[in-house]
Amino acid sequence: MSERVLVSQLQSREDGPVSVSGWVETVRDQKKVQFVILRDETGAVQLVNPATRPAEDGSEQDAAALALTATISELATGTFLTVTGDLKHDERVKLGGVEVKIGTLDIAASALPETPIAADSGVDKRMDWRFIDLRQRRNALIFRISTTLEHAMRSYWVERDYVELHTPKLMSTPAEGNAELFALEYFGEQTAYLAQSPQHYKQMAQAAGFGKIFEIGDVFRADPSFTSRHATEFTSVDAEISWIDSYEDVAAMQEELLATAFAAVAEKHGAEIKELFDVDVVVPTLPFPRIPLAEAREIVKARGYEIPRTDGDLDPEGERQISAHVRETYDHQFVFITDYHPEIRPFYHMRDAETGLTASYDLLFQGTEITTGAQREHRIDVLEAQAREKGLSLEGLAHYLDFFRYGVPPHGGFGMGLARVLMLMLGQDSIREVTFLFRGPTRLAP
Repeated sequence: MSERVLVSQLQSREDGPVSVSGWVETVRDQKKVQFVILRDETGAVQLVNPATRPAEDGSEQDAAALALTATISELATGTFLTVTGDLKHDERVKLGGVEVKIGTLDIAASALPETPIAADSGVDKRMDWRFIDLRQRRNALIFRISTTLEHAMRSYWVERDYVELHTPKLMSTPAEGNAELFALEYFGEQTAYLAQSPQHYKQMAQAAGFGKIFEIGDVFRADPSFTSRHATEFTSVDAEISWIDSYEDVAAMQEELLATAFAAVAEKHGAEIKELFDVDVVVPTLPFPRIPLAEAREIVKARGYEIPRTDGDLDPEGERQISAHVRETYDHQFVFITDYHPEIRPFYHMRDAETGLTASYDLLFQGTEITTGAQREHRIDVLEAQAREKGLSLEGLAHYLDFFRYGVPPHGGFGMGLARVLMLMLGQDSIREVTFLFRGPTRLAP
């Protein structure tokens, strides 16, 4: 078996025999010469074959050459194949300055002649045929960027002695209250819930003495929203740390984490992102701006927008308005909105003894919330009182509350939506574009 050479390796190789494998992107079947653009996971290369056609006078032609020409003429877009031939460097070739003259062509799997989606297909149609949609260079790049982003975050944490966890996604009690829950029968005797977040278990790790932990994993929300930033299953990036003095310790860690991850993406993919998305990946400066929620609402109002919500929070337009203010005032893409009222925060967020506001924040990136973070309430008596105040059953929270009965250090953490970060980084309109297989109220396949 010939050693397979990736397309990205061809420019650095000398002219001579080579074997490449991938799928057919286009075929130009001219009378005297045939061109095939072959794409693999690293790029595209031009294959060339001097066409051998049946002689008009009926004279005998080389059977193998005739067969190869006929095979190329019948190739459908998406056919996976292997070609062995001769690599030649030629600066006249626009696609990378190299081409491969076809010697032999072995089809691994033929494609049907009519592709079910086109370049101008709508997003729902493309999601139906996502595996074909992802063959596009631009779409495939998204997941290389995601890989780099996640690797950079993991490296940041591992280098600082964090422990990576993989927490259960089946739970006996809700992690974030009773709303937005997927419930399922569990062996006919009890109800299980798909995890809305790893919150309980992140805090359990603090009671276990782990100190600093992180997790990148799926979470589930039975949210019927049809917005561009919501999904019923998505990847959450979570961290939790012990021995903090305030939520500022969490925020400082997160902003440093993001600056590190963005720098890694910019270094490895910046030029290609600019080429394919026309976006510059800006590495954020530290520290990120901080604005208390009450002040943010006043700024938004002064900009001429009256937030219709009556609970004191920002709505999506309010988030865009305060982010625009931050860009104009601080030339920054990120802003921490801090000091939320306990009515719009979970019971486990610590509250300031003087103001009564929670020791928490939301992080906005380019006008959209990507994170909620907070210092957690670790005192069992206060925690139980806050749960009762929210109308929650202590019996239903028994396993969670047990974490706090045998000692736990002051701690805090955050949860961040990976798809939202990618969507905003790449200037996309919907998280569907940056999710491998999107799940929403009307999307359960493929």
